[in-house]
Amino acid sequence: MKIIQYSENNIPLIVELLNKAGLIVSPSDTVYGLLVDATNEKAVKKLIQFKNRQRGKPISIFVPDFSTLQGQVMIKKQQLRSVKELLPGPFTVILPSKHKVSPLLESEKGTLGVRIPDYQFIKQLVKKFGKPVTATSANLSGRPAHYSVHSLLNELPKKKKRLIDLIIDAGVLSRNKPSTVVDLTDAKIKILRRGDIVFKDEETYISKSPTQTKKIAQFIFRKIIKRRDSLLQKPLIFIIQGELGVGKTVFVKGIGEYLGIKNIISPTFVVYYEYISLYRYIDMLTHVDLYNVQDPEEFKNLGLGKYLKSGNLLCFEWGEKAGEILDLLKEEGKIVYVKMRYVDEKTREIQINF
Repeated sequence: MKIIQYSENNIPLIVELLNKAGLIVSPSDTVYGLLVDATNEKAVKKLIQFKNRQRGKPISIFVPDFSTLQGQVMIKKQQLRSVKELLPGPFTVILPSKHKVSPLLESEKGTLGVRIPDYQFIKQLVKKFGKPVTATSANLSGRPAHYSVHSLLNELPKKKKRLIDLIIDAGVLSRNKPSTVVDLTDAKIKILRRGDIVFKDEETYISKSPTQTKKIAQFIFRKIIKRRDSLLQKPLIFIIQGELGVGKTVFVKGIGEYLGIKNIISPTFVVYYEYISLYRYIDMLTHVDLYNVQDPEEFKNLGLGKYLKSGNLLCFEWGEKAGEILDLLKEEGKIVYVKMRYVDEKTREIQINF
């Protein structure tokens, strides 16, 4: 077992080991995972032996792009639309396999779990390797996932360590849950495992904590920013609606943290604050709270027009009060509507439309 530091310069070494049926521990966009050549049955058996995993229990794979995904699974037009809404990101999609990988990775029904991670290192590695690799967490079956190499090695007995050929150490990863597993084989979407991002349909997400609300906000922002060609000419505007305490400010904080802004506070009494973004495609975040705006005439004195520039992001809390300027916002910017509502004391439903 060899341990190396995380670096894209090490990809040729990793590819060499994958070609030799090596078992590799690697960071990902969720947790530390186990990579082997998904087409090599010897390597897959080694992985199953390491995890103490029951035969017949499926294991998902990483692919670098949609073209490769379509080469691995059978996918209908409507399913492809759903897949493109979810990926790249912290989701595993289940679809009928084309049987290009080891059958040990497939379910008894002949389905296969596929991931396109939102993690450049894995995507570059799989593209360079030219074949899919496994996408399963680097833990023994029934044990928690690992966010550091130190935690993993502390759990493993010597005989398990001997099965590992290489560990890529990227330090302590962010505390993201393993991916949400989504079964797309039937007309009705089924969630088989809940990760950080859980949804009811393509537009409606479920949050059970402020942390999840932040991660949903970041996921939505990333999805939109990938279409950044539409942001070159217009500002991006989030219109956020919902009752008092439902988590509107938490949603904005999630986006802010993605932009490198840590000090966001609610601007209820001053109407808006502006923050400098550290993210390369956004220059400024303007956080607007319309709760105390009572008179339509007040909109004329807010001076928000100066922020309606390409490269700027505006987030409006109490967006239902934006009626007086909504036509202007629609004309000048790219609008994302966010409706938040209580399901119960801890659960929020977040509906997105853009």
